Amino acid sequence: MPRFAPSRPLSDPQLVDASADASPRRRHSRREATPEALANPLTQLVFPSWARADEKSPGAADPQKFAAEAFFAAGAGLALLDRVFRENPPFAGALRQRLALRAAGASAKILRLREDEGDLRDTEHLGLAGADPGRAGRLHRLWRALSLRPARLDGEVFARVLLLLDAPPTLDAKSLGASVGEAIAKDRPPLLAAALAAARVAEALPPEMRAEAEVLALWAADCALAKSLGWERPVALLATRILAPSLRRGASGKRPRPGDRQWPEILAAAAALAACDAHALAIELARRSERLLAAAPKLRAKGAARVIELLLADDAVSPARAAKTTALSDRAARRLFDRLLELGAVRELSGRPSFRLYGL
Repeated sequence: MPRFAPSRPLSDPQLVDASADASPRRRHSRREATPEALANPLTQLVFPSWARADEKSPGAADPQKFAAEAFFAAGAGLALLDRVFRENPPFAGALRQRLALRAAGASAKILRLREDEGDLRDTEHLGLAGADPGRAGRLHRLWRALSLRPARLDGEVFARVLLLLDAPPTLDAKSLGASVGEAIAKDRPPLLAAALAAARVAEALPPEMRAEAEVLALWAADCALAKSLGWERPVALLATRILAPSLRRGASGKRPRPGDRQWPEILAAAAALAACDAHALAIELARRSERLLAAAPKLRAKGAARVIELLLADDAVSPARAAKTTALSDRAARRLFDRLLELGAVRELSGRPSFRLYGL
């Protein structure tokens, strides 16, 4: 299977042009080698139309047809997305954290919080170190942490997650972990294991925590799905599309929830939509990461390689964070991002003249 060439450290002299007195011939050969070194097979991937889930109508009139189409589209989409994550591209961190932001935005809507994705991004990347990010900010951190460690659904993990959701201390995290662990321990198909894990989480939390239970259930379902698929780390998928209008069922347009009669089919349909979106985002980030890596030899700042690593690993980076983790001053960090913008290697994400954030 082809892999990305830039698995070398970004401080590699072939990626950072540190010799200003190199001969013209050597500089020319280096520029010619760079596009080949950055050749990226993921930019050539296409999500076929036959694998896309239908979003035009709110569910199929025939439940059996809806279920068959949902599981087929989900299987096809996850197989295509599996290729992306098994490649372990340089931008995998940015992809995971941008999906986490989308999941956090959807979770905030489920909990009827007013913060949108822009607010969540600002809180995470511009907030004071050690300060409480608030309820919505803790939601964002819940999803950001999802992809930072291997998929685990034991009592210790649930104890930390319940704390982020402000759950009462009387909840038995150990029993919850055991129940969910049993659901995914058997040889069940990945989507069914994820659906059962979500249903058991939703059942375990008290009625007054219905919204929090739904968020936690979606989080657990993503963990169970990643574990069943053999992914190194989970990915925030299901929450990003669980609010899609096409998933509402019946004449009343009721939104599906874990444990409902058609929950496995609804989860499969959400996975199909999410896989398609995540695949499109991966292709976009693959192209943007190519431009960023191609710009590396043009950067003269001493901390440029580290800043590029930060941009590839996260959804957004502030100049203050770049300065803190490198030898750059605040002013030099801002100039570096201005240069990256000039080269078309990054985007400014906040839309503000100050307190700006940058990313792929």
